[in-house]
Amino acid sequence: MPRYAENTGVSVEKSKAEIEKTLQRYGADQFISGWDQAQAMIGFTMSGRQIKFTLPLPDKSDSDFTETPTGKERSEAAALKEWEKACRQRWRALALVIKAKLEAVEVGITTIEDEFMAHIMLPDGSTVGDYMAPQIQVAYEKRTMPNLLPWAEKAT
Repeated sequence: MPRYAENTGVSVEKSKAEIEKTLQRYGADQFISGWDQAQAMIGFTMSGRQIKFTLPLPDKSDSDFTETPTGKERSEAAALKEWEKACRQRWRALALVIKAKLEAVEVGITTIEDEFMAHIMLPDGSTVGDYMAPQIQVAYEKRTMPNLLPWAEKAT
C-alpha cells in the first residue's frame, strides 16, 4: 500500500518549520524539537497543556535502505538517499496529523484534550499514552472491558 507523501521532496527542515508555524497559527505558546539516531521529538504548549510527539526514525542499516527491492546492495550514497526519503515521508505525515488535529479542534469537532490526549505530558515526563497503554493491554487480556453500547445488557 502506498504511504502518504512517500515521494515528497519537502525537506525535514521545511516540514518541521511548517509544524512550528501551524502551531503558532493555532495558538501554541511554546515549541521545542530535538532528535537522536532513533527518534525525533517535538513538544509544544497549548491551552495550558504540554504536548509531546515522538517520531520514530528509520534505522539507516535497515535492508529497505541498504538493498534494492531485488536484493542488490546499494551504494552508501544511494542508501543514504533512500533513508532521507523515508525521513521526509515521516515528517510530512507528522505535519499532516498535527494540522488535522488542530483544525478539528478549531472547528469544534473535538477538544485539545480529546485530540491530543495520548500525547499530553504528565509531571514525570511520560505521556498519557505511555501511562495508559499497559493498562489498556491488561484490560483486554483480562477481558474486563465494558459493553461497546453502555446501555446494553452484558452478554452471557
